[in-house]
Amino acid sequence: MTTPHIGVLLPRDLPAHLVLEHARRAEALGFDELWVVEDLGFRGGAAQAAAVLAATERIHVGIGILPAAARNVGFAAMDAATLARLFPGRVTIGVGHGMPDWMRQVGAWPGRPLTFLEAYTRALRALLRGETVTTAPDAPVVLDGVALDPSSLPEVVPDVILGVRGPKSLAAAGRVAEGVVLAEPCPPAYVRAAVEHVAAPTPPRVVTYDAACVDDDEARALDVARHALAWIGEPDWAPHLAQQPFAAELAALRADSASPEEFASRMPDAWVRELSLAGSAAQVRERIAARGAAGATTCVLFPSGPDPLAALEQLARVL
Repeated sequence: MTTPHIGVLLPRDLPAHLVLEHARRAEALGFDELWVVEDLGFRGGAAQAAAVLAATERIHVGIGILPAAARNVGFAAMDAATLARLFPGRVTIGVGHGMPDWMRQVGAWPGRPLTFLEAYTRALRALLRGETVTTAPDAPVVLDGVALDPSSLPEVVPDVILGVRGPKSLAAAGRVAEGVVLAEPCPPAYVRAAVEHVAAPTPPRVVTYDAACVDDDEARALDVARHALAWIGEPDWAPHLAQQPFAAELAALRADSASPEEFASRMPDAWVRELSLAGSAAQVRERIAARGAAGATTCVLFPSGPDPLAALEQLARVL
């Protein structure tokens, strides 16, 4: 059992003038980590990380995630090394397949996604360690004598973790990365199953994402959090729910609902309680501890509600 670090997410649609304020406030409140996301059409992951690292002094910053096929691995290594060189020990690099629909929109979905991601991760980690990398001309990732200049190499090599879902991709993370970042929702049964699939020789870093709301009125907290769960009835989220006794009922409810919003509004409180970090500070701490017992090393809280900065203050009550 581990005692997880507690992180907070930088909302992807937070107004730009609030981004640095959000990061500074997260640090001042005592959160261990701040995670940024790179969703198509919003903000770039490396650019966000650079900005919030420069605006803060202590907080660890994770990028979760960079879609691998959207970036040449040599240039991705330059970005990652720059962040790690300028801010030693304060950054984690998450990479993954990316959402298939988004990747197809930009013409970057590889023919063999898992083979590509595994080769990409091996190359990225080798470059960050200062190695010169050459691959075969027909390899999934092609490099010809590529190395980072010694002046760019980080003194503290950042962890590279994979943002993946499926069993085969989780197993690949155990072979080629330092851990995984698991998209929301992350009930303990899902975390435990994911760790079993990773099957790493040493305990992996396991970063979990969850919609979160802290309120002394649990019913009110659940009502706020449920709206962040609107999309979990879609097929991509099935692995998160497979271990739940209500998985079949949830799928049936989604099929009977005209929209994700209707689906979320009809979810029983018991499901929302299991699939989020919502409730009083004591209740949320218990659920974080349960994720830690399942193998999570960092629990990242999604601020829920209309005012992200106010939500941040409320979430800090769990610290």
